[in-house]
Amino acid sequence: MKIESKCIHEGYKPQNGEARALPIYQSTTWKYDTSEEMGKLFDLEKSGYFYTRLQNPTNDCVANKICALEGGVAAMLTSSGQAANFYAVFNICEAGDSFISTKNIYGGTYNLFDVTLRKLGIECIFIDQDASEEEIDKAFKANTKLVFGETIANPIVSVFDIEKFAKIAHKHGVPLIMDNTFATPINCRPFEFGCDIVTHSTTKYMDGHALTVGGVIVDSGNFDWMKYGDKFHGLTTPDESYHGITYCERFGKGAYITKATAQLMRDFGSIQAPQNAFLLNIGLETLHLRVPRHCENALKVAKFLSTHPKVAWINYSDLENDKYHALQQKYLPNGSCGVMAFGIKGGRSASLKFMDSLKFVQIATHVADSKTCLLHPASHTHRQMSDEQLLAAGIKPDLIRLSVGIESVDDILEDIKQALDKVEI
Repeated sequence: MKIESKCIHEGYKPQNGEARALPIYQSTTWKYDTSEEMGKLFDLEKSGYFYTRLQNPTNDCVANKICALEGGVAAMLTSSGQAANFYAVFNICEAGDSFISTKNIYGGTYNLFDVTLRKLGIECIFIDQDASEEEIDKAFKANTKLVFGETIANPIVSVFDIEKFAKIAHKHGVPLIMDNTFATPINCRPFEFGCDIVTHSTTKYMDGHALTVGGVIVDSGNFDWMKYGDKFHGLTTPDESYHGITYCERFGKGAYITKATAQLMRDFGSIQAPQNAFLLNIGLETLHLRVPRHCENALKVAKFLSTHPKVAWINYSDLENDKYHALQQKYLPNGSCGVMAFGIKGGRSASLKFMDSLKFVQIATHVADSKTCLLHPASHTHRQMSDEQLLAAGIKPDLIRLSVGIESVDDILEDIKQALDKVEI
């Protein structure tokens, strides 16, 4: 099937006489006839359901749909995008390990990597995504377990050079993990360029309506964990908490997601509620229709802002003069996303005045849903970062993150125009 059909038909395939719509399995547990049957589930000898904290049929159907959209072999839903990124890293890192991440990632993820994981004994080494291969090589240590980046960085909307980082990561025998939230598999499929594992905050475009918080991890199945067994012993040596199972030997290409489910979801329990998975699935069915409209509207808005005398600068890779336009054409030729970053002449105070003057466009701690919204990262999502950290991540004091929705672009532009008229520079 083409990706448009996958959005609708993958994941759940009803049999004769079954509901056409994905059912919500609103149950904590499942009934079995014998103790032995349930015991085999706990020993990972059989596949099935016994407790929703680990797996649920509604969730699995939706995870399988996203897996098909990305072209992976296995996937797991989580309660949030933040949980997905934590699980994706923690599944192969432990105390004493390090990993590499680009520094211009979403502020919440930056704090997770720089503060919380450090408390767990895991070091994150931050690098400039535009650094040369030689510079990036220097960041690797003997205990480095992975490389992490965002397809389109939140909030500065730079474009990640997937093939460059995949090449570097694989040269050092580690996987490349990417957050593909902004691009979605409609506009970019990172596995096709060498990425190994993809995460999403499904809260954004996949849900599309700002209804449900959620996340997902998708494994390509392409990274050879056994080849580097000394680095990834959690996957390649017996797990005594499951009677000595070796995940790679027992589950092959499904080893990474099985371990994340059997260990991390078992112990941390950040499961996505079946009701939320059901709502997410409704959003996924129209993803292929919404994403092009977001991009179409955003390009018109970006062109308007790029020529307005009160706008100091704008980052939107679909613009021909943007620094990342060549990478956008390579990895996202159908459009990047509906999100852009820009600043108003007059600095931080002028940007805030512009935001406070809007009527139609909403100030919200959200992004990538059907309604046009915006926020000021330095005051909101990245508030925990110091001025030095903000600038190092490419976040200027005047930076506004604008998420263009799927309303009439004329209405969006009219509101932006009247708000700009109220700004004195």
